[in-house]
Amino acid sequence: MRLRSRILAVAAAAALVPALAGTALAEPGVPGVRAAPAGDTTSPAEKKRVDAVPTPKLGWYACYGHAECATVRLPLDYDAPKGATTEIAVLRVKARDAKKRIGSLFVNPGGPGGQGTAMAYQAGDFLGPDVLDRFDVVGFDPRGIGYSDNVACFKSAKDQALALVGLSVAFPIGAKQESAYVKSAKALGKGCSTTGKKLAGAMSTAEAARDMDVLRRAVGDKKLTYLGFSYGSALGQYYANMFPDRLRAVAVDGILNPVSWTGTKKTENEILDDRLRSADGAYKALKEILVRCGKAGKPACAFAEFGDPVKNFDVLAGRLKAKPADIDGRKVTYADLVGGMLGELYYPDGYFFIDAALTDLWKATSPASTAAQAAAARKALAARMAARRAKVEQQQDAAGKILAKGFPYDNGLDAFSGVVCTDGRHPKKAGNWPALTAASDKRAPYFGRAWGWASVQCAGDSWTVRDEDAYTGPFNRRTNTPVLIVGNYYDPATNYDDAVSSSKLLPGSRLLSSNSWGHTAYGSSACATDAVNGYLASGALPPAGTVCVGDIQPFEPEPELALDTRGPADAGAMATRPGAAGRPTELPPVATRVPSSTLLGTR
Repeated sequence: MRLRSRILAVAAAAALVPALAGTALAEPGVPGVRAAPAGDTTSPAEKKRVDAVPTPKLGWYACYGHAECATVRLPLDYDAPKGATTEIAVLRVKARDAKKRIGSLFVNPGGPGGQGTAMAYQAGDFLGPDVLDRFDVVGFDPRGIGYSDNVACFKSAKDQALALVGLSVAFPIGAKQESAYVKSAKALGKGCSTTGKKLAGAMSTAEAARDMDVLRRAVGDKKLTYLGFSYGSALGQYYANMFPDRLRAVAVDGILNPVSWTGTKKTENEILDDRLRSADGAYKALKEILVRCGKAGKPACAFAEFGDPVKNFDVLAGRLKAKPADIDGRKVTYADLVGGMLGELYYPDGYFFIDAALTDLWKATSPASTAAQAAAARKALAARMAARRAKVEQQQDAAGKILAKGFPYDNGLDAFSGVVCTDGRHPKKAGNWPALTAASDKRAPYFGRAWGWASVQCAGDSWTVRDEDAYTGPFNRRTNTPVLIVGNYYDPATNYDDAVSSSKLLPGSRLLSSNSWGHTAYGSSACATDAVNGYLASGALPPAGTVCVGDIQPFEPEPELALDTRGPADAGAMATRPGAAGRPTELPPVATRVPSSTLLGTR
């Protein structure tokens, strides 16, 4: 994993110094947490569910060099604590300084489908030294996912491959692709509602929150300390509302508004992304990069050579819509272009690779290019695509997906769907998605379809399994300690507006903003990273209204400062996006909810 130069946001950092310097008041029995006025309490129903489960004894054993692993069986249905169970995998990396240890820090990387075990294993790569010294970092794979018992919506890898053949594009364009995509999505929904019903009907975020509360007891903590990214922000907010009196410190970054995530009676006919507006965030980020490219000009941004980058991106998109580019025998489509851009927007330095890809694609497809220029551009693109494919295959091999068993079942999409579809409300007919996503694309150009198609398998005419104990609110409970909510202006997956609205939902919470690039702010802004680390360790919040500055800004030179290991600049992206550098080969890849294309990728 690459380490990057850092910038301290001078004004914001100056304001943070006194706030993070020991101003917290300890709550009795809970180290490093300031006292707060009495808030709401855990409901009798939730108390009955989770407290009826005896505290598990975790049989820790050494694993993966520096970690400890355990598995535990928890109720499949918390209304029947002595009934069927499901196995949950847990991994921890112990605090480096036993004398300063506060307790355990639970982490979740998002997805849905991301593995907490993988994130905890990598704690040393992205968490701050004070956090690593004082906390056992604990991650668990939510039910149905990773090393926990897996959900499987098809009886075999063959059945899965045949059913999902229509999902082989980044997102569908045109009636033929849309029809095939809907057909496969409905097959997935029906498979999860029948073959995979047992687990798919018990994978709501509420169940993960209940599991986490039991595991909190199992590691010996009186209150929960938690750090969640992306979808992990939803898990943190669910826990805060379901167990509002059981928090020590909860920090969430890359925010999904839980009301938008679950939907309401009023919004039940809207597709998920029309509520979350991830597409709007992605378009905002891409457009700002293109605007800055035009202002920087050459040589800072090569794509500016051809004129206004904003207008020329639309021209290039139109070319690929009309005719895919032939790059070394492989077709690069409009959907590949959009998927590739979205993938790069996940990284703080993604603008650099966006510039390179757009420049080569322009030269390869422009009527004004000479034969030599077009050939050179196609060669550069082919090399980039080959490198990306090799990287993906290397990661798959490392995870045992190719070499271990030959043709194992990959349940990533099953796991993602098991959470998304059981958590919220979705339109009734999958056949309505072409019109719905077309409307989304008008609102959020390029990305409306890319994000909108991600939930089509949840349509009511295919996904019928339900979790009767899914939590749908309220999401405005008053917690016993403030929750820190972190939002990034240019996040392409979790719209900054959701951070603002979520902070208004949760009484006493504190919004920390950053003009960072990429997905999530932690690790891409030293100011935001320090604020989160300080809050987790001491309970002290950053001053209200704090706006941090991202360390990397498009087309601006990075200052030559000493490298710092508090967290890689793409720490948040590492946690939630496949193909990220630095993932340990012993653990499987972390899943994500980003629609992606491997053709234009460079990671």
